[in-house]
Amino acid sequence: MHPFPVPSPAPPSTDRGPPIHIYGLGAVTPIGVGVSAYVRALREGRSGVRLLDPNIRGRVKSRVSAAVPESVFDPRAVLSEADVKRVPRLIPMALAAAREAMTAAGLGVGAGLGVGGELDIERSRRIGLVLGTGGGGVDFLLDQAQSVQSGKTPSLWSVTNATHGNLAGELSIRLGLRGPSYCVSTGCASSSDAAGLALTLLRSGFGDLDAMVVVGADAHVRWETLLGMELLGVISTRDLDAAGEDPATASRPFDRTRDGFVLGEGAWAMVLARPGAMDGQRLGTLLGYAATCDAYHRVRPDPEMTECVRAMRGAIADAGLSTEEIDLVHYHGTGTPMNDAAETRAVKRALGGHAARVIGCSVKGAIGHPQGASGLAALVATVGAMNGMDGGLGGGGGGGGGGGGGGAFAPPTINLLRPDPECDLDYTPERARALPKGDLVALINCLAFGAKNSALVVRGAE
Repeated sequence: MHPFPVPSPAPPSTDRGPPIHIYGLGAVTPIGVGVSAYVRALREGRSGVRLLDPNIRGRVKSRVSAAVPESVFDPRAVLSEADVKRVPRLIPMALAAAREAMTAAGLGVGAGLGVGGELDIERSRRIGLVLGTGGGGVDFLLDQAQSVQSGKTPSLWSVTNATHGNLAGELSIRLGLRGPSYCVSTGCASSSDAAGLALTLLRSGFGDLDAMVVVGADAHVRWETLLGMELLGVISTRDLDAAGEDPATASRPFDRTRDGFVLGEGAWAMVLARPGAMDGQRLGTLLGYAATCDAYHRVRPDPEMTECVRAMRGAIADAGLSTEEIDLVHYHGTGTPMNDAAETRAVKRALGGHAARVIGCSVKGAIGHPQGASGLAALVATVGAMNGMDGGLGGGGGGGGGGGGGGAFAPPTINLLRPDPECDLDYTPERARALPKGDLVALINCLAFGAKNSALVVRGAE
């Protein structure tokens, strides 16, 4: 018997508002740009973990990261050279992901400062944006601090880029969106909570909104960040290269040899809309959301995981479902010894006996840990995989709009080769698994520094 039993979630309102559907998706990731490339790389079990630049490796113990190199994504593809220098690293990635999602949803994309875009003003007023980011513009601010220390004048945009809310405004301006523009920053749960905020606003009919563009983005792979993570003891510092092992396998969720997460980065996006608001193909429905706080410790979860369990159960209740109706759990699954074992216990408590029957996965073996973008990275992977959006035989491949690759599948948890007795559920080790056709339901779990828990429930296209 647990000393802190989990209270039953409050019964969800019988009037949750209209169903809120998912239309376009977007992705800029260490394993490819565009939803089709992302989903295809996940199906194939490819890793985006790479050796750090030698200049960084000389300053820290860490040996790898899951950064997005310019060979994968060139920020100048979406911004001018001058603008790239004026904004944090996450902005061009977020902009590219958002544009892909909006295009796939059948929305025009504003140009420049929102003048001359394809969205007419009245339409643009009914579409909002919410950005979920943990680190925001910390990379830009660190660069400006170095400039000051070396006697140079910092950027005019130091204050705006250091304030997370202005980053959401940057995206709204460039996309020509005149609805509400929000930023949510709740650590690794940021983009899950951003999706939850968008769901709540659209259900309520706030401001006559038709749709919300939801973006999760973080990009601060640099020695200062890595050093901070090392001091907390949460990041992998094993030198696999020296041990004769492949550095690409350093991120090992649920594996017995895991020694911490690999810092990742990237941007993922989706368009959420009320029924009838979009012309694009519907990819799924965001059914439920809940969030809690352990009120326990800055960086360690409560060992009992009581509030994490309550968040998962709350999201399921908000979706109007029972635990037995969950088909797949997308774990936070970072690869830290403590969190993976604790999350496993939490899912067992949340789902009861059904936990042993549920298919699970974590994409962080492939993409590392993209911090505040984690929730959207998992959601786009889950919805993309359930729709078979990998551009293979039989379909689409046209980005974030529609489907048909090699059929529905559960993404694999790669680098899971050595079972851990404390992590004894089904995590889809190493190889993708075909899923049956139909409107499958997935629970997406997030844990965050600051004792935060966040959960989403999503149904695939019927």
